[in-house]
Amino acid sequence: MPKAAKSDRFEASLWQSADKLRKNMDAAEYKHVALGLVFLKYISDAFDVLHSKLVAGKGDYEGADPEDPNEYTAEKVFFVPPVARWKRISDNAKKTEILLENGKKVDIGGYVDEAMEAIERQNSSLKGVLPKVYARQNLDRTSLGGLIDIIGTIALGSEEAKSKDMLGKVYEYFLGQFALAEGRKGGQFYTPGSVVKLLVEVLEPYEGRVFDPCCGSGGMFVQSEKFIEAHRDHYKKKGKGARLNPADMISIYGQESNQTTWRLAKMNLAIRGIDSSNVKWNNEGSFLNDAHKDLKADFILANPPFNDSDWSGELLKDDARWKYGVPPAGNANYAWIQHFIYHLSPKGMAGFVLAKGSLTSKTNGEGEIRKAIIEAGLLDCIVNLPPKLFVNTQIPACLWFLSRRKEGRLDKVLFIDARNLGYLVNRRSKDFTAADIAKIAETYHHWKNKTDGYADVPGFCKSAPLDEIRTKDYVLTPGRYIGLPDEEDDFDFAERFGKLKAELDEQMKEEVRLNEIIRANLAKLELSNGRK
Repeated sequence: MPKAAKSDRFEASLWQSADKLRKNMDAAEYKHVALGLVFLKYISDAFDVLHSKLVAGKGDYEGADPEDPNEYTAEKVFFVPPVARWKRISDNAKKTEILLENGKKVDIGGYVDEAMEAIERQNSSLKGVLPKVYARQNLDRTSLGGLIDIIGTIALGSEEAKSKDMLGKVYEYFLGQFALAEGRKGGQFYTPGSVVKLLVEVLEPYEGRVFDPCCGSGGMFVQSEKFIEAHRDHYKKKGKGARLNPADMISIYGQESNQTTWRLAKMNLAIRGIDSSNVKWNNEGSFLNDAHKDLKADFILANPPFNDSDWSGELLKDDARWKYGVPPAGNANYAWIQHFIYHLSPKGMAGFVLAKGSLTSKTNGEGEIRKAIIEAGLLDCIVNLPPKLFVNTQIPACLWFLSRRKEGRLDKVLFIDARNLGYLVNRRSKDFTAADIAKIAETYHHWKNKTDGYADVPGFCKSAPLDEIRTKDYVLTPGRYIGLPDEEDDFDFAERFGKLKAELDEQMKEEVRLNEIIRANLAKLELSNGRK
């Protein structure tokens, strides 16, 4: 098991202190309380850094007004009004009654809500984004004051902290911990970091439009910008590395149907200086109300809901997106795949997570849709994932990679089985190491670029010709190609569950029949004994 880095230990310690103050509050509610304060501390610290420079009035800041919001907008810093500055919040954290400038008396919960509203009034891009949940009766005020003290111990928005991405790491770590605490519901807003990193390392989004139509808390976008930052040498070779700003290399487009999750994404992106103006929310979702109808993306990264049966498929039978076949109304897997394909640019690539059943399913026309996509030359790679990566579901998962730029490999598909990679974090969860991610990504790139570094490895990877896929009736489980037992690799949760349920129903019917026979025989015995 990899050793925790010093920063990881710091984040874990911070989380333990914050979680102790949660008491009986549900994790789904508390995440907005904690993450909202982390965000508030960050923008207040960042404001203070620029405010100090404006007060000093040296160089470019000579004659500037420290209380002019335009000065902050010009530097891409959020303007924080006096009521919302961290020192004021910290000074009031333990008070039971606080007098606002409008004469209203509030406790610390009401004060933080007022601070959030004041920030939204001054920064239009944050309107409707920040949580106003601190005045709720079920939030203990002493605990809230303690949480403010804990978060106040870290200089989240200072220049040193920003250079180390301190806030981003804290926010990301807290998101992951809340996902664990919420269990299944946590998957609505969080994809494990190592899975996100693997998707990004395979696709390599150096430049262009990045799209996630079910974006959760925005992890795919954050990792895309981290990828650019980590590959400065690539840009230096092209003469772009000297003053590289990752935000200038890609433009992001997203959609989310859960408003509270969308708010988490907007904050997550804002604290990293990522433009989120094209990250949209509507409660109909990407199928019924596509917020980016005309977008053709260079890179699509996504983790859509597994086997979603409530996607309004019956209302979309004639939709233009279903080029390869109408997806069944009872399962959205192939609707998502075709939604991604529809939004790909002529040279676009997509990488996404799906339930493993999508590799084998043949019910309701899914097998024919899969066949059509494969025959169109769009399928690039399938990666079989180990169990326990996703804390919110026990359904086996896989990664699909599609590409419109398969020059020279149109008749080939790469299969990778990564089930033996990763390490146990604890009894319930597993994670990839950096070496695991590199092994998978490098295997793909060696194969894609036809270098000497690629070779089929029994039990791990194989480049399969299209004819072989045809002979296997377009079933895509990697084990069929790389040499693992079919029975183990072809596990389909929905199909297996259906069979087991049918068997149980038959056994219960048989139990009723046998019970009737037993009762009849017992009655005969009683009658016989009575005659004696």
